[in-house]
Amino acid sequence: MRVDRARLEAFVERAFGDVGAAMTASLVVLGDRLGLYRALASNGPSTSAELAALTGTSERHVREWLRAQAAAFYVDYDHASGRYGLSPEQAAVFADDSGTACMLGGFQLAVAAGRAVDRLEDSFRSGAGLGWHEHDRGVSEGTARFFRPAYATHLVGTWIPSLGGVAERLERGARVADVGCGHGVSTMLMARAFPASTFTGFDDHEPSIGAANRAAHAAGLAGRCRFEARGAKDFPLEGWDLVAFLDCLHDMGDPVGALRHARRALADGGTVMVVEPRAGDAVTDNLTPVGRVYYAASALVCTPASLAQEVGAALGAQAGESRLGEVFAAAGFGHVRKAAETRHHMVLEARTT
Repeated sequence: MRVDRARLEAFVERAFGDVGAAMTASLVVLGDRLGLYRALASNGPSTSAELAALTGTSERHVREWLRAQAAAFYVDYDHASGRYGLSPEQAAVFADDSGTACMLGGFQLAVAAGRAVDRLEDSFRSGAGLGWHEHDRGVSEGTARFFRPAYATHLVGTWIPSLGGVAERLERGARVADVGCGHGVSTMLMARAFPASTFTGFDDHEPSIGAANRAAHAAGLAGRCRFEARGAKDFPLEGWDLVAFLDCLHDMGDPVGALRHARRALADGGTVMVVEPRAGDAVTDNLTPVGRVYYAASALVCTPASLAQEVGAALGAQAGESRLGEVFAAAGFGHVRKAAETRHHMVLEARTT
């Protein structure tokens, strides 16, 4: 084929930029770990020497880190003073881990997931899976941090109220199972918002369950919010008013079996809430910046995780509403509807009748 030189050069330039972005991800993780962003946010514009003194780090390393961050437009640089600083928007993304705009978890997840590339090469060749427990711990920690802003923004204020009668039931006092809860971010957000209800998070990744229980104890929620190391098909059938699956159904080897178990576990009039990454039904619908992130995460973590389990359905993180509807139908649900949608998520509500 004949190569269009201008198009080739533009494509090379784009790929070159992506190389820079990939390398910058590791520098973001370093800046987070070393407290560099937080020090800039707290103390204002600083020289490399001032920032190094504030954080107990090496000036020469920090100088190069700052220059790389400025080239990425992640920090601002003032040539006249030689100081680097964070705009309010940059600080919201990189220096406020509790804020709703924080992106630190995404960078942590990206860097940690990439550490499995040698094992993933074997998996790609053999067709075998790679479980969550086989990844660097930064994958589970980064996932919790990555989704926390969306959950803090939407879970209690938008998603639960979009479910028919669920918010009122939780206000009166209900029993909630949060399946595939990871570090328990969603479970604890619900527990804080609905003090009359009790919440149990289930996940088969024991390190995550340990972290969740420690966090609940530290937050003073341990009396109403607890966590158990159980899979999606073996949590207790105890008549739950709400069974929630947040950003985890596609990771499961047997999502039909998980939903079938949840249906049996519901109390009369109970609801299943499934939150999944927003996606269209056609691949072309998802060839967007958001789809790029979720397809990449799915190829590195989600699809291999499902293939490592029994059945190995491998839905992928961009399964789409129609495919998910088929999974609900196979599990025996007679009523499924999309209750809410944001830029990054869709919320599906299922009932037995």
